[in-house]
Parts: sequence; structure tokens; C-alpha cells
Amino acid sequence: MSVKIRLQRHGKKGKPFYWIVAADARSKRDGRYLEKLGIYNPNTNPATIELDVNGAVTWLQNGAQPTDTARAILSYKGAMLKNHLAGGIKKGALTEEQAEKKFEAWLKDKEAQVGAKADSLAKAKAEAKQKALEAEKAVNEARTAIPPPVPEEVEETEASATEEAPDEVVEETAEEVVEAEKSDVKEEVTEKTPTEEVKASNEEE
Repeated sequence: MSVKIRLQRHGKKGKPFYWIVAADARSKRDGRYLEKLGIYNPNTNPATIELDVNGAVTWLQNGAQPTDTARAILSYKGAMLKNHLAGGIKKGALTEEQAEKKFEAWLKDKEAQVGAKADSLAKAKAEAKQKALEAEKAVNEARTAIPPPVPEEVEETEASATEEAPDEVVEETAEEVVEAEKSDVKEEVTEKTPTEEVKASNEEE
């Protein structure tokens, strides 16, 4: 039975994370596996990797073949180096103490590199945040420097006032004309009353 060390997908759509497993090469990607060796989460920066290095080395020594991505992860965590050192011990080129010292030195160097990368990412994030705050401050200062515009409602009320003024004059003159006509009618009525007209007609007869 050929065994592969590969990634098994988990998580929801758009945010996957993976299990690092040793599985039969004939099984499906997300199917049954022989042993879970760790996890790989690419959603964080830097990516989160947890690996059972000794278990991975055991499978490598038994002939398991990692996929390209799994090989990169194993190399990143030192499993490939430890497997190489174990081969040197079997050949007699190294003692276990020498191999362990080399592996510990590599781990310290790797941790320093990862820590430096995390610090640089945090620094870049802080600088980007500071630049965003400064840009927002500049925009706010520019807004306060510009005088407020004249409200359109005030202009409309002034224009409507000038337009309504002649209408009021016309209304007043019309009312005066009506009153004048009424007064003329009253005067005509008062000039000849009905009784006077009757008297005048009797006298003519």
C-alpha cells in the first residue's frame, strides 16, 4: 500500500483550513486517512502550522511520499531536515547528539526568522493605520476651512418675495376698482328713488 502525506480540506467556503494527514494514495482527497499529523491554516498572516514532526518523520522513513504542498510544509517545520539527519545517523555519519544539536540550532534560527517576519508585519500594519489617520485628519481640516454654502431655501424665499410683490399691488388695485364701481352704483340709486319716479309720472298725466 502506497501512502501519501497530503492536505485534507476543511472549513467553510472562502475560508478553508487543512488537516495534514497520512492517507492511502488510492483514497479520496477528503476521504479516510491513516493518521492526522497536524493542521495548516492559511487564513492567518503568517499562516498557522501545527505539525507532529516525529510522526511525520516516522511516515517518511516508512516510505510515505508527501505532495508538493505537504513537502513545503514539512520542510518549513523541519520534518524533512530531521528525516535527513536520521538517515545520517543510520549511515553512521552523525551521532544522535550531533543530529539533535543541529536540529535545535535550526529551530532557533527558524523561530528568529518567523519572529522577525511577524514584527515587520505588525510594524507595517501600524504604519498603514497611522497614515490612514493622518489622511482622515487632513480631509477634516480641509472641510472646516471651506466656508459653508448659502442655503438654497433662502435664495428661493427672496426670489418668491420679489415675484409676489406685484401680485399684491394688482390685488389691491382690483379691490379699489370694485369699491369705486360699488360707490358709483350707490350714487345713481340715491339720485332717483322709486317714489320720485312715480310722482313724476303722475304729474305728467
